[in-house]
This record gives sequence, C-alpha cells and structure tokens, in this order.
Amino acid sequence: MAHPDPYRLTGTPPADHRDGGTGTGGVDLTRTLLWSLLVLSAAAGMATSYGGTAPWINVACGAVTLLSAGTLAVRRLRGRR
Repeated sequence: MAHPDPYRLTGTPPADHRDGGTGTGGVDLTRTLLWSLLVLSAAAGMATSYGGTAPWINVACGAVTLLSAGTLAVRRLRGRR
C-alpha cells in the first residue's frame, strides 16, 4: 500500500480568501485612497491652522478627515464579521 507524501507539492495551493475574493492579491484600492485622503486632509488642516487662513477651510479639512477616518473604522469593523 503506497502512502502519499504529505510534503509533495502536486496541486495548486488553496485560494486565500482574505482579500474578499477580488483576486487583487490583497490590495484594497478604496482603503488606500481613504488613507491617502486622511493624511492629506489632516496635513492640510494643520497647514491652514498655522497659516491663518479662513476658518471655514480648516473646518472643511477637519470634516474630510473625520469622514475618512470614520469610513475606515466602519469598514474595519464590518470586515471582522
């Protein structure tokens, strides 16, 4: 009776389903764009705060920062389920 070799690589490895089945190799374009938006809006908010520009620009940058951080948090929490 022949025993199969457990260390022999004969077939293809099972697919990794952590990327949501998109087949992109784990790269999430939405998450990357949200992180970029978060960093840029936070930097713009700091620059407008120190630059002495109109207050509504600082508020707009803060709102964009808050929305992108909130969206990232919601996506993270939904991804755990």
